[in-house]
Amino acid sequence: MLTSLTYADILRPSEKRLAVFYDIALIIVGSLFIALFAQIAVGGLVPFTGQTFAVLMIGALFGGRRGGLCLLLYIAEGAAGLPVFAQGRSSFAALAGPTGGYIIGFVFAAYIVGLLSEKGWDRRFRTTFLAMVLGNVVIYAFGLFWLSVLVGTGKALAVGLYPFIAGDFLKVFLAAIILPTGWKLLKMTNSPAKENKGGQI
Repeated sequence: MLTSLTYADILRPSEKRLAVFYDIALIIVGSLFIALFAQIAVGGLVPFTGQTFAVLMIGALFGGRRGGLCLLLYIAEGAAGLPVFAQGRSSFAALAGPTGGYIIGFVFAAYIVGLLSEKGWDRRFRTTFLAMVLGNVVIYAFGLFWLSVLVGTGKALAVGLYPFIAGDFLKVFLAAIILPTGWKLLKMTNSPAKENKGGQI
């Protein structure tokens, strides 16, 4: 089935071997981008970070498969000991800790937002907003489930959901402005980008 272009597809080479290298490079750079935003962190048990915004934007920009692979690489980097998680944390201990569920949820959120972007949801404010909300819901579903196992449902909601609602709304609103605006600007410049058939790795 024909899919819509993602931002990452605009410069993707048509030659297959180069395209594979391009995708791999994007996935590596994307994982480092998320690691960078993860260091914008304030707080304790579940810190406020720029990480969720980076995750959802990577999904929208890269598409489902590349977005999901980017987050899998990010998790692998952290599990291997690189300080890529929030506040410079790493290792399997971090994945088993209070924020571990959120980190796992990132993979599914990026994949889902990416798939929706491939269907053109990032072209309009309303659908971009909805896609980002769905991505957040996925992250919280995983994050709060695991946090509830560790500290109980009441405390999980108190420290892992309620303080973040306003900030997440702002991030979603910002993404819903940025992504469609970018497509409008590309259209105005008569970008030679063409539709593809989902030729990601």
